[in-house]
Amino acid sequence: MNGMRFRNIGVIVAAALTASCTVGPDYFKPSAPMPDAYKEAKGWKVANPREAGSGQPWWSIYDDPVLDGLEKQIDISNQNLKAAEAAYREAVTLIAQAQSQFYPTLSVSGSAQRQAPLIPGTGSPSNRAQNQFATTGAASWEPDIWGKVRRTIESESAAAQASAAELAAARLSAQITLATDYFELRSTDEQRRLLDAAVVAYTESLRITQNQYAVGNAALAAVLEARTQLEQTQAQAINTGVARAQFEHAIAVLAGKPPGNFSVAVAAPMPSRVPVVPTGLPSTLLERRPDIAAAERTMQEANAQIGAAVAAYYPDVTLSGSIGVASPALDTLFAASSALWAIGSGVSDTLFDAGLRAAQVAQARAVYDENVADYRQTVLAAFQQVEDDLAALRILADQAVAEDTTVKDAREAERLTLNQYLAGNVAYTSVVVAQQTALTNEEAALAILESRLVASVALIGAVGGGWSVAELPKEPAIGESPLHPKSKIETWFPFLQPFFPDQK
Repeated sequence: MNGMRFRNIGVIVAAALTASCTVGPDYFKPSAPMPDAYKEAKGWKVANPREAGSGQPWWSIYDDPVLDGLEKQIDISNQNLKAAEAAYREAVTLIAQAQSQFYPTLSVSGSAQRQAPLIPGTGSPSNRAQNQFATTGAASWEPDIWGKVRRTIESESAAAQASAAELAAARLSAQITLATDYFELRSTDEQRRLLDAAVVAYTESLRITQNQYAVGNAALAAVLEARTQLEQTQAQAINTGVARAQFEHAIAVLAGKPPGNFSVAVAAPMPSRVPVVPTGLPSTLLERRPDIAAAERTMQEANAQIGAAVAAYYPDVTLSGSIGVASPALDTLFAASSALWAIGSGVSDTLFDAGLRAAQVAQARAVYDENVADYRQTVLAAFQQVEDDLAALRILADQAVAEDTTVKDAREAERLTLNQYLAGNVAYTSVVVAQQTALTNEEAALAILESRLVASVALIGAVGGGWSVAELPKEPAIGESPLHPKSKIETWFPFLQPFFPDQK
């Protein structure tokens, strides 16, 4: 008789699993606006495109050991990255929570009770103080007939992948920001070198002017002009310390260090050649940018939530069972005559909810449509960023060539004007103008070089920094723990295996 009852339970379970289906729309990746080629790359031959070597980080193309050391600190102590990593781990645990709904809830309870009438001496002898001992094990399970749990797992898995992509995006953003701040700091150091060199030259000019004034070949105004120019340049050199300190503090925070305990030593002059990474085809951008991958995974998360909302229209089925023992005496508690068991099932459905489920489905569809629009906007913004950086690099390269010629001409004009002043052919005002023009053009050339390096870093970030969507964690199979991907949940509880076949 008992065997017949347990076979009936098996029939119910098998019927539930066989009849199970997954309601709601299956996910298909929506299309995104895609150009055939990058507009700003046409007609521009990059002089020295480079890619980081195999297994090397993207910043290795700059051959700067100081930058290399700073970038490595991001993975070690950047606090924004640690927060993003914790958010990813949280997302993974939500998959495990959703997967737990595939399996029954098991519970065990025990009790010991002694009872008697409130007033002694009343009632029959059978109503006097009595003992009652019991222990019970129970199980309850809601089979996922309509796929609500499966849609929830699909949603949480996509959310975890989106979180992993957001972690990669946070890492890339911190790396790009640090490299940008670093090159701007280096540019500030280079500007200080230019100004210090000008101070040396202007000090010599002041000495010459003073000597000219001493022998009557120059007016006092020329001496004052030379001194004013020197003092003004000295003040400019001192002022560069403000920007340098701010860049150094920003780098410290990115590296996870207190600014008070951190410094970047003055390095060698900035490189004159700017490496540019190949951009590849526009179609590859969708696979190389973590922010695009995060937006795409968020779409699948929202799509699966539509199915979970639709599943609420269908009835819930619950299977339950319990087995235990109860006895008035401990010595007979585990005797065969004290055994108790119960099995049951239930079906529940909502007949009227005033449009709640319809509104929830409509909300889920609206969230999905919103995420599709966000995804396409993210793709458009990514293409814009690449085009912007390509245009900047191309135009700045042409500007650098023109500015280098201007610097050479300005330096020659400065030399000739000083010689003319020494010969008494021009006033010292002409020397001041020529020197200031030369310095201004040297600073402009330095600013262009800084802009080119920053644009180079920005282009690396725009094409993903070497990241690939293949680096996203794989979606765990149903019944597989996302915390321990190679282990099946059934292996933790082997006695459940006969009742819960693989549902891949």
